[in-house]
Amino acid sequence: MSGVRRLDGKIVIITGGASGIGAEAARLFTDHGAKVVIVDLQEELGQNVAVSIGLDKASFYRCDVTNETEVENAVKFTVEKHGKLDVLYNNAGILEQAGSFLDLDLERFDQTIAVNVRGAAAFIKHAARSMVASGTRGSIVCTTSVAAEIGGPGPHSYTASKHALLGLIRSACGGLGQYGIRVNGVAPYAVATGLTSINEETAKMVEGYCEATGNLKGVALKARHVAEAALFLASDESVYISGQNLAVDGGFSVVKLTI
Repeated sequence: MSGVRRLDGKIVIITGGASGIGAEAARLFTDHGAKVVIVDLQEELGQNVAVSIGLDKASFYRCDVTNETEVENAVKFTVEKHGKLDVLYNNAGILEQAGSFLDLDLERFDQTIAVNVRGAAAFIKHAARSMVASGTRGSIVCTTSVAAEIGGPGPHSYTASKHALLGLIRSACGGLGQYGIRVNGVAPYAVATGLTSINEETAKMVEGYCEATGNLKGVALKARHVAEAALFLASDESVYISGQNLAVDGGFSVVKLTI
């Protein structure tokens, strides 16, 4: 790690922090001086991540993001433990299997919207309330996707939810700027995590597919790359950046590949 600690003294909530991009962000953010509260439903995994980081720097709080009371309590837990909240990294999300729109499962659609959009909205609401109450010029970052910018690469419910999440980011940016709170998105191409892969074999298949279909050759997108982009948006290095959706996709969403 370089000598610059980009989140020194910052208190951070990371939703979906028990695995994948969230767990990588928890490790990276604490390396940069933050104290992190890992929020997730995966209790054993989340506790293990916190212990591996060190309980002086990371703690776990079990929370269902679709339950607003639990979301509010997660923010209260963080503030009671650490005295404030500087950064929210809204990373929790779910992904359904790809399929024909003609067979769209509307119950699954509702569940995807509930987690990916409503859950993010609840956390932005209660995190922002805490920041405003303490006079904190905070940063809120949300994991979106290339599927927030274009249609096609992701399943239908997931794509709809990520487009909605980007709208939420832009709306929250407009509403919270007066309090000095920044709201941004980080938009990765597909990453081999527990969301997209069930084991090492499928993780390799996902990476191989993304390398074959991606625009930028010679690099396999990793969860760490996404966490590093989120770190920039969380830190004061991006102090005048708000309402943006930072693509970590090697140009995939802006380039039409020809074969």
